[in-house]
Amino acid sequence: MRLVIGKGSCGIAAGADKVSASAVSYIAEKGLNIPVGVTGCIGMCYLEPIVDVIRDNGEKITYVKVTADAIKEIIDSEVSGAVCEKYLIPAEDKQRLESQTRIALRNCGIINPDDINDYIAKGGYKAIEKCVKELKPEQVIDIIKVSGLAGRGGAGFPTWFKWNAARSAQGIKKYTICNADEGDPGAFMDRAVIEGDPNSVIEGMLVGAYAMGSDEGIVYVRAEYPLAIVRLTNAINQAREKGFLGKNIFGSDFSFDIRIKAGAGAFVCGEETALIASLEGERGMPRLKPPFPAQKGYWQKPSNINNVETYANVPWIIVNGGEKFAAMGTPNSKGTKVFALTGKVKNGGLVEIPMGAKIRDVIYGVGGGIKEDRKFKAVQMGGPSGGCIPAELIDTLIDYKTLAATGAIMGSGGMVVMDETTCMVDMARFFLDFTCKESCGKCVPCRLGTKRMLEILTRITEGKGKDGDIELLEDLANQIKSSALCGLGQTAPNPVLTTIKYFRNEYEDHIYNHKCTAHQCQALVTYSIEADKCKGCTLCAKNCPAGAIEGKVKEPHVIDPAKCVKCGKCNTVCRFGAVKVD
Repeated sequence: MRLVIGKGSCGIAAGADKVSASAVSYIAEKGLNIPVGVTGCIGMCYLEPIVDVIRDNGEKITYVKVTADAIKEIIDSEVSGAVCEKYLIPAEDKQRLESQTRIALRNCGIINPDDINDYIAKGGYKAIEKCVKELKPEQVIDIIKVSGLAGRGGAGFPTWFKWNAARSAQGIKKYTICNADEGDPGAFMDRAVIEGDPNSVIEGMLVGAYAMGSDEGIVYVRAEYPLAIVRLTNAINQAREKGFLGKNIFGSDFSFDIRIKAGAGAFVCGEETALIASLEGERGMPRLKPPFPAQKGYWQKPSNINNVETYANVPWIIVNGGEKFAAMGTPNSKGTKVFALTGKVKNGGLVEIPMGAKIRDVIYGVGGGIKEDRKFKAVQMGGPSGGCIPAELIDTLIDYKTLAATGAIMGSGGMVVMDETTCMVDMARFFLDFTCKESCGKCVPCRLGTKRMLEILTRITEGKGKDGDIELLEDLANQIKSSALCGLGQTAPNPVLTTIKYFRNEYEDHIYNHKCTAHQCQALVTYSIEADKCKGCTLCAKNCPAGAIEGKVKEPHVIDPAKCVKCGKCNTVCRFGAVKVD
């Protein structure tokens, strides 16, 4: 028997290190011979810490929400040959995991990311071996073309086309770059893949480099991902020791090595030309294209950039064939897609499903529905560059073309779920505030246009909206989309445009009726106490930071609107539902 503890960032944040330390200590105390191993995030972040018990017969028993004390109970039960029912993974959660089609995440939460032998045991590095020994570079590109693999970083550009352009470019020195600068709020797909299966990314880059004729690779990963950097560094070192990186790989003429660049965390560096500028030691700012990176990229040499998820798919495609990957998905979008499911959803975490599934399948299937069974209102897809898809479009198919028709985009795979308590005007303001701050400032439409839009949105949420503000927002948004230099500016207005398109009534309520129906914009909310419900317990008065509530014990209390700072504390502490929010 052995224990495997999930130690992705989510598991560690939930207490996996304490569980691991407790397990090791208890095993030693009892004089048991039970190895304790490590794995990455399997995607069920809401159930962390997760512990797998691998029995001697190979059977795997999964325990969830394990604490430092619970692991002792689990060990005692397993040693006696029994299952510890108290912490056993619920059947419905197990079914949600098994219902997914995992390709990019195929090894995450299963293998030890710090041991290359675990990856090799799962068929790792067979793809690059096949390429070097059996396939010509052109054949590798053809396999990727047949697969229909599109860039998973957001643009959805055909991977084979980029590889072929780099291969056809003039020059001997070429670079293979992995974009791991994951900056969308609520997105953590790339981080989880690197933390859980770094060798799949390395092997994907090897295949791409072989196809393009590149001998040097760079992984541009944000410095805020320390665990990912540690595990990727370890994987690169082990790959070198095994001969998968370096000179004359598999005894061939193909040589390739990888290094890591820790980025400073600028959202704009997700754009490939800004990323290249940062790699060169310059401020991360985009430039006009053409020339494209495939012609003149890093140090003006032909360069190819794909993101983590794209590369992680490549080894599987080479081993299993492009046709098998293309058999999944829709005519416009092949294969699977990983999503980071966050927000007002019961089961937050990572989801990998075939393209062509419905949004409903993700939110109510894998995600388990809305927290507290509230009403689903919208989902933000594509991060700050995406758009809000309303409840009436919940059966929209997940593919590039269909999502674009709603005004949203696939993006890198963020899914922020919203319920009836979400103010869509404030949500648009939140995302625009992010892109405004992350703008590099190089072009006027993005630098000033987003700032003017943010000022209008802020004014509206503060109850100072004016007639014509909605039309002015739409005009500014369209101007920015058509004239901004790079993808950040061109897509920054999307959250505003989609919320106006689908939730225009909320904008009008804010401007003309001075009301926020979701009760989120504090300037538009008023608090009062219903006398017939108030028991005079004084709890609201004791917790009011402004001293705005008066009343005697066991008598109805009153809120002085002149003193009220609208913090909502009274509503939070009231046990009788006496505080009315308008």
